[in-house]
This record gives sequence, C-alpha cells and structure tokens, in this order.
Amino acid sequence: MEKCVAVVVVVVLLMVLFGADQVRSSASDHRYKEGEAVPLYANKVGPFHNPSETYRYFDLPFCSPDSVKEKKEALGEVLNGDRLVSAPYKLDFRIEKDSEPVCKKTLSKEEVARFRDAVNKDYYFQMYYDDLPLWGFIGKVEKEGKDPSDYRYFLYKHIQFNILYNKDRVIEIGVQTDARNVVDLTDDNKEDVDVDFLYTVKWKETSVPYEKRMDKYSQSSSLPHHLEIHWFSIINSCVTVLLLTGFLATILMRVLKNDFVKYAHDEESAEDQEETGWKYIHGDVFRYPKYKSLFAAALGSGTQLFTLTVFIFILALVGVFYPYNRGALFTALVVIYALTSGIAGYIATSFYCQLEGTNWVRNLLLTGCLFCGPLFLMFCFLNTVAIAYNATAALPFGTIVVIVLIWTLVTSPLLVLGGIAGKNSKAEFQAPVRTTKYPREIPPLPWYRGTIPQMAMAGFLPFSAIYIELYYIFASVWGHRIYTIYSILFIVFIILLIVTAFITVALTYFQLAAEDHEWWWRSFLCGGSTGIFIYAYCLYYYYARSDMSGFMQTSFFFGYMACICYGFFLMLGTVGFRAALLFVRHIYRSIKCE
Repeated sequence: MEKCVAVVVVVVLLMVLFGADQVRSSASDHRYKEGEAVPLYANKVGPFHNPSETYRYFDLPFCSPDSVKEKKEALGEVLNGDRLVSAPYKLDFRIEKDSEPVCKKTLSKEEVARFRDAVNKDYYFQMYYDDLPLWGFIGKVEKEGKDPSDYRYFLYKHIQFNILYNKDRVIEIGVQTDARNVVDLTDDNKEDVDVDFLYTVKWKETSVPYEKRMDKYSQSSSLPHHLEIHWFSIINSCVTVLLLTGFLATILMRVLKNDFVKYAHDEESAEDQEETGWKYIHGDVFRYPKYKSLFAAALGSGTQLFTLTVFIFILALVGVFYPYNRGALFTALVVIYALTSGIAGYIATSFYCQLEGTNWVRNLLLTGCLFCGPLFLMFCFLNTVAIAYNATAALPFGTIVVIVLIWTLVTSPLLVLGGIAGKNSKAEFQAPVRTTKYPREIPPLPWYRGTIPQMAMAGFLPFSAIYIELYYIFASVWGHRIYTIYSILFIVFIILLIVTAFITVALTYFQLAAEDHEWWWRSFLCGGSTGIFIYAYCLYYYYARSDMSGFMQTSFFFGYMACICYGFFLMLGTVGFRAALLFVRHIYRSIKCE
C-alpha cells in the first residue's frame, strides 16, 4: 500500500513538474518539412512597465481565428500568468507571405477606446513560435505638444515576422511593426473605424545550430559592461567579508584570548573573587528562551527555506532555468517546498523537544502555518485583486485545487512524518554548563544595545554585500531583463551567509559581555534583519528605479516582496542563530564554571 501511494505521489509530481503537453511537444523534436504548420501561440498583452498586470491576448479586439484553441499548460506556466491560445497568423515552415490579410474589422467606438487606452499605456504583446518568445508593441503615441490633449494615438495594423531557420528547424524569430502602416485612433467622436490587419513573413537561412538558439536571450546579461558591474559587486562583497573577518580575527579573538587568560588567572588566584563579563552569566546563558514553540517553529521553517534555496541554486547551476523555460522556476519552488516540508517538521519538533517542550503537536501545526499562513493570506488578497482586474495573474480554480492537493497529499504528510521522527530522535540539548534555578537580573544597558539598534547594525552589513546584485534580480523578476549569471549569484549568496553568521556572532559576544543572557531571540532577529533591509530597498526600487504604477501592480509588488523578505528573515535568522549557538557553546566549553 505504501509503495502504491509513493508511486502515485511521484507520478503526480512528475506530471505537475513537466506537464503532459510539454512532454508531447518535446516528442515532436521541433523538426518540420517545408509547408508544415509550426505552432504559434498568442500569450498575453499588458502595460510594458507593469509586468504583473497582463491580460489575455483576445481581451483586446484583435482578429481572432475561427476556433480559438487553448494550449494545455503545466502548473508553473499558469503560476507565471501564461495563457497560451492559438494565434490568428499562419507561419508555415519556409513559406513566405507579403501583406497577407488577417481580417478586415470594423472597430466600434468602445473598441477604439480600448485600443487607444492600451496604446497610451504602452501595451505590448507576447507570443511563442515553436517555443521561441517574441514581443512587439501594439501601437505608438506621438507627443506633439506638452499637453496630453495634443497627443496622437496610432495602432499598428501591419506586422512582419522575420524568421531564421537551419535545415529543418526554426532558430530565431523577430517582429517588426510598420510605423507607416497605422490607424489613427485619436478622434473620440468617430463611430466606426475600418482596419485591415495584415502580416508579412520573411524566411532566411542561418548557420546557428539548434542547440544554441536560446543563447541570444541569455547573452544580454553576459555582456562585458554587465559582467564588470557583477564582478564589482563580487569584489565589494568580498571586501566586506574580509573586513568583517579581519575584525573578528584581530579584535574578537584577542578579546576572547584575554578573557580566557583572565578567567584562568582568577581561578588560580582568588576563588571568592567576583566574576564579571560573559563568564558571570554562565548559569543563565543556556536558559531556554521564551515562546520556545514559536522559536523552534521559526528554526524549522528557516531550515526548510534554506534547503529550498540550495536546491534551487543547484537546478539553476545545472541549466534547468534557461531563459523562457516557461514556469520552470515556479514549478520547482512548489514541488521542492512540498518535498522539503519533512525537514521543517523534523528540525522544529526535535529542537522543541530538546528545549523540554511537551505539546509537540501544536508546535508542528505552528511550523506548518508559520510561512504558509501569511503566504496563503497574501495570495487570497492578490488573487482577488487579479480577478477584479480580469488579469492572467488570477489563478484558475483547477490550479488552486492542484496546489491544495499538493499541500494536502504531500506537504502535510511529510511535515507530520518529519515531526514524528524529530520527536522520536530523543536528542538532548548539548549545554556545556549547568543552568541555575533562578535567572540573574540583566543590568541596565544603553539604548544602542537594545534589540532594534542591534538589528539595524546586524542587517546593514549583509545588505551592503548584496545590494548591487539586488538591482539586477529586481529588474529580472519585476521587469523585462534576463538574469542568467547564476554562478555569480551563488557566490553572492555564500557571501551573504558568511557575513550574516559573522556579524551575529560578534553582536552575540558583545551582548554576553554586557551580562545580557537573553541572546536566543536576539541572535535570530539580528540574523534575519537583512530581510527588513531588502524590503526597504523595495520602496527605493519601486519609486526611484522603476516605472510601475497602478493599484494591481503596486499590490503584487509589495505583497509578494513582503512574503519573499519574510522568507529571507526566517532563513537568515536561522543561519544567525546556528552560528551564535556554535560560538556560545565553544566559549563556555573552553572555561571551567562551577
């Protein structure tokens, strides 16, 4: 029975991961004979500066074919907002056409207004021809004066497709619009406008092999001037790491060495001498934190997100996320998150039991909801906004059912299994010193040793190591740039982890030296504070570096970035706490405490 369930789960995940239609398309091998039909799908239209605000292609009154066929899509494609339908153009292999009519259409006053509004908002269209992406603008605005009432709006009615082929395969496709062949949509008072939609197809042979036809999309992010900026980012980050490492090596280790010598001398010279500094609180430093169920759940969720990030990087480095592999990233995120939920359950419950927690079932429920809960609430709000706008970002009911089934049949069972394994691990918390029965009082501390100033200090350094690379990531996720230099991004990620761990360790030492023994939550909050800085960068990017506008795009940008930054907070908080725990265990293991 268990084997059957496992097989069913694997089959479902494979179908979700690859999609039945993608398997069929790969079987065709993308080889065509002269005159054979090559699949052309119209995907979506939308304002160029609002990448999340996209609509179905035929939401605008274009010429539509006799029967509009929808392409079956995998989960990742639907999550990406792709809605592919058969296009009105016929681009048969190596068949040239010149000013071929698509249709003759009489636009009503309402349809003219819709086209004019789309042209005014810089609407573009996206299509896929033999799985190759192509884009074009639907019209242009001539700004003859400063007053918007003087603007003139034109709709392109003639499109030219330029296609390169190598033997029996399509290699490249581009779109040209004829700026002279346009329809004037400026006049509001016209009742009907007659439009002849035309298209031209030109074929040209090329020597580029089929295996390299996607290279042109990835080369844009590998241009020399882009690489120089990326390497500058790496050097900037490395300098930050070296400075921080040098600081720890020369200052912190020297102070620790002096502490060890001092404490050893005190033990030899005067048994009754009063202890000071971090040794003074040895009986409280391993006292379990408040809200230990929440703390263990945060560690479990952070560990799962860290594992998810590592797996995503592995897939990226082996070439799975090549440009315009539609929905591959979203599919990988959903599937890997589901499969790694057992890690969250195991880590959270195991650590909770080490902290002598008793209600492990409640801890497991908290772990399952800590990240998914806010993400689900945000999704419900943003999906409602997308439905109100009739945008392609609104998920169909069937897709929501698939995600719920994955969560019910895969994520939840693995979470429970991980929790049971963690409960039965019988691991004990390794504390090198005994904890006293009553906690010592924490002495009054200056304001800059408070939690918020320490978080600000802890988050700034890791953020400064990654902020240059952040622009390119944002421009890719929330724009139309292509990001393919995953090796550099992986190096930056490693640097981020190192800086986060080092700065958390340093601040933990200074906290203990000030005889403040409540370091558990502080180390987690300081480690995760980089996520808050990234969200602050979102504000800067939105208002200073992008042209996004409108309620829907604003909601999607700040809503989903809040979830991503929250994920970073949990992940880096876990890294910071683990580093601080190793450090605290090491220094207290190195001294003798009564």
